[in-house]
Amino acid sequence: MLTRISKPFFTLPRWQKRIALLTLDCVLLPFSVWAAFALRLGKWNPELNDGQLLLLLAPLFTIPIFLHFNLYRTVIRYITEHAIMAVLHGVTLSTLVLAAITTILGLEGIPRSVFIIYWGTAFLLVGGSRYWMRSQYHRLLERQHDRTRTIIYGAGNSGMQLVKVLANSPEYHVVALVDDNPSLHKATLQGLKVYPSTDLPAITTTLAVAQILLAIPSASNTRRREILQQLEPLPVQIRTLPSLNDLVDGKITLADIREISIDDLLGRDAVPPDNKLLHANITGKVVMVTGAGGSIGSELCRQIAKLAPQQLLLFEQSEYALYSIDQELSADTAFPVIPLLGSVTDTARLQQIMRTFVVQTIYHAAAYKHVPMVEHNVLEGIRNNIIGTWRTAQAARLCGVETFVLISTDKAVRPTNTMGATKRYAELSLQALASIPAVKTRFTMVRFGNVLGSSGSVVPLFREQIRQGGPITLTHRDIIRYFMTIPEAAQLVIQAGAMGEGGDVFVLDMGEPVRIYDLAARMVKLSGLQVRDAQHPDGDIEIHITGLRPGEKLYEELLIGDNVLPTRHPRILRAQESKLPLNLLEGYIRRFELLVDTQDPDNARILLQQAVQEFKPQCPIVDVLHTAQQANPLIKEKAA
Repeated sequence: MLTRISKPFFTLPRWQKRIALLTLDCVLLPFSVWAAFALRLGKWNPELNDGQLLLLLAPLFTIPIFLHFNLYRTVIRYITEHAIMAVLHGVTLSTLVLAAITTILGLEGIPRSVFIIYWGTAFLLVGGSRYWMRSQYHRLLERQHDRTRTIIYGAGNSGMQLVKVLANSPEYHVVALVDDNPSLHKATLQGLKVYPSTDLPAITTTLAVAQILLAIPSASNTRRREILQQLEPLPVQIRTLPSLNDLVDGKITLADIREISIDDLLGRDAVPPDNKLLHANITGKVVMVTGAGGSIGSELCRQIAKLAPQQLLLFEQSEYALYSIDQELSADTAFPVIPLLGSVTDTARLQQIMRTFVVQTIYHAAAYKHVPMVEHNVLEGIRNNIIGTWRTAQAARLCGVETFVLISTDKAVRPTNTMGATKRYAELSLQALASIPAVKTRFTMVRFGNVLGSSGSVVPLFREQIRQGGPITLTHRDIIRYFMTIPEAAQLVIQAGAMGEGGDVFVLDMGEPVRIYDLAARMVKLSGLQVRDAQHPDGDIEIHITGLRPGEKLYEELLIGDNVLPTRHPRILRAQESKLPLNLLEGYIRRFELLVDTQDPDNARILLQQAVQEFKPQCPIVDVLHTAQQANPLIKEKAA
């Protein structure tokens, strides 16, 4: 009833609202004077005597004080303690003024305690009227908008900030708080009861909760993962705030609320980096990153930029990718960032760049890395990953580059696909170059698995499929992969590169492998939905198994053998693996170049198996150009 009556007030123009509030105060302040006399004398019809003059003087002096403190410029829906302080200051000053006038004019029949009672009554009525109006606004908001009933997990400073932010949101309606601190249990903070996390299954049902927001930015990755595992069975959507590192200014906004990321599900507590290793090949040096616009290459550039190189050269084949990373870095660096278009197969341009800028460190991230894409374009995979790496490394050796770090992959271990085999050959090439007597360049390889959020990652694909209502497409129910965040991988690559002595193969500790089906199911559950399967035929999202793609295998490995040594960093290992002599590698390179020039994927596949003896193809040749030529005799004849 009251909410309906107050509704027209909230639709008025702002200047009319100010006049309405001022008029209300002109009524409440004289009423406060009358109430003070009534309470003091204990009568409903008190004798005011000279106090009648105070009925006029109270608004006459108090309203200008409220105007001075900008009370009428405060937006009711966003009212805070600042507005209440304005009311407190205004009422206090007006009380002192009224008491002084009473004394100066010698007004009679006014007990001194009336002024104290008036102070309290006026403060309660004027301040309370604002909060009452705010509560009416929020009730009206709840009726007009279908707001999501929400629990905030975390009753600390971030949780309280979030409660204030969401109070005026048309999207969220906070109904309770949850915290692991026993001293807060059953307490009431900002009108919300605090529950222990063990009560979540019950209160999500009784309070009809549809969403839980995690407000625990200071929690470690391990603790966040434990909490998510606890929340996973609940039929609610889980969203979160970023970590304290991301909340740089410590102030929370609606924009900070995000979906649960794969980092939250799988992320692990970072090992503090070895600063000496981080700076060794970068600080004060000319650094070049090939494939600078890719997922790993761009993150390497960001990490390098923090370490104060003398110059940073961005070498990239894609114009758009180069433009993007150049714009990002150039806006906030104190050293030259130089964008360079080019291909890693262009020997002349590579040498010209390295000699002109006197490059000292190269991180070679340029590669075709998507397994099915390379399988469908075999010769281009060989051109870029094998020939491109060879020519870039040779240019580095001839130009006297101090350090050359190859970004490799776990798919190079006992490869079943062309991409993995080409990356293994790239490793063998660098090992062979490192064996040249008196070579000045230190060649190092760093091998690791999937990085979270990289281009082609299953995670953004799964998230988009969930958003569209499914199904989630998965190649095999038992497929397993290693995962690592891009920033952690980039930092470890830099540190591993600094430890290389020449021909080293470093392997990053990727943690425990992850079953992709389980990952998909967790993402569905944390979205507040249910996987549709035989046990839950009425579920929301189906996980559809499509079958392994060409070249894809169920399990990835990081080591070819068991011969591995620790290093000074707990997450970097040194692999001890077989090598090929330089003259044999050079012979293979010449034959690869010929087969690429003559567009012969059949013999290129055979030669790749000879060069990389661990290569056991999982499928026949599915190169799209080759397949089209074989299927159409006319095309085949023209190609010949």
